Amino acid sequence: MSPSITSKLPSISPTIFTVMSSLAVEHKAINLGQGFPDYPMNEELISLVNQHMKAGHNQYVHMNGLPALRNVIVEKIFSLYQQPINPDSEITVTPGGTYAIYTALTAVLQPGDEVIIFEPAYDSYIPNVEINGAVPVLIPLIYPDYKIDWDMVRKKISPKTKMIMLNSPHNPTGSVLEKEDIKQLQNIVAGTGIFILSDEVYEHLIFDNMQHESMLRYPDLLERSFICFSFGKVYHCTGWKLGYCVAPAALTSEFRKVHQFNCFTCNSPMQFALADFLPNKESYLMLGNFLQKKRDYFLELMKQTKFIPLPSHGSYFQLYSYEGMSDESEKDLAIRLTKDFGVATIPTSAFYKNGKEDKVLRFCFVKKESTLEEAVNRLLKYNPS
Repeated sequence: MSPSITSKLPSISPTIFTVMSSLAVEHKAINLGQGFPDYPMNEELISLVNQHMKAGHNQYVHMNGLPALRNVIVEKIFSLYQQPINPDSEITVTPGGTYAIYTALTAVLQPGDEVIIFEPAYDSYIPNVEINGAVPVLIPLIYPDYKIDWDMVRKKISPKTKMIMLNSPHNPTGSVLEKEDIKQLQNIVAGTGIFILSDEVYEHLIFDNMQHESMLRYPDLLERSFICFSFGKVYHCTGWKLGYCVAPAALTSEFRKVHQFNCFTCNSPMQFALADFLPNKESYLMLGNFLQKKRDYFLELMKQTKFIPLPSHGSYFQLYSYEGMSDESEKDLAIRLTKDFGVATIPTSAFYKNGKEDKVLRFCFVKKESTLEEAVNRLLKYNPS
């Protein structure tokens, strides 16, 4: 008799990102689906990695992350948010933001715990909760602005609520938390044992002169938060898979118990390079304006099409509605645009557990201008009428 596996994630199949990216390669389509830039990253940062590799910085660094890197992260946090953080007990360098999210959930959740998740949601959230035996409590964001319904949150809070997951700037919608959202959150969690997991990987990708409302700005929220970040999103090097988690010492201690037996330590020469490069504040402070120009350029190009833009104030992404253009499902249209017109997108329904349909597709605009121009030229050939 051969051994068999009882799946911990029986309903999970290859992600829509894998499916659409494979289709894009097969049909030589422009990939505006998966969130990665197609332009070069900073040459100085590449050179620093090379220098540190040649200098012999290729062996394990500290489990919690290179001390020099944690120190400059602390300086950055204080500069941005005036929040003192202990580099030894409150920061852990991780192989990417998604890993940090999984590790935080695994450190906290017990079977039967409930976790509030807002949909549409980044696709790792629900499986990460379920694989830990916990229960996702799903609350839809209010279409078309994708705002949080805080009255609904209050109704969904129960004695089993262990955590609220937040993501701002938001993937896939580009919505951002505002001060009123913070006030509502503070009122809801005050005096409770509810944790917060704040996915802030798009921290610097925020537009329209809006302020990033990090949990790091608010001591009462920070004391119950795991806050996850990504170097890949900041420095256009998503393939590096490096990020970090900031949390109070007691929470970080539990986080590291999981981390040490899963990853233990992260890529060394890249940590040395980032420790040298991070003090260059302009490299991340200019990012919002840089990417807003790309968003605005894409918006202008897309005016030639019949797609209708929805508000996006941050992230890599812009949602477009095709309401009134086609009766096709989001997935069917995304596949047809890839196969027949050579532009890959992501159906927003993929970010809902039950595949909710709003007739909306997600486009990644973090591309060269020539890429965006060619993509729109191809989309102009799509005439659903």
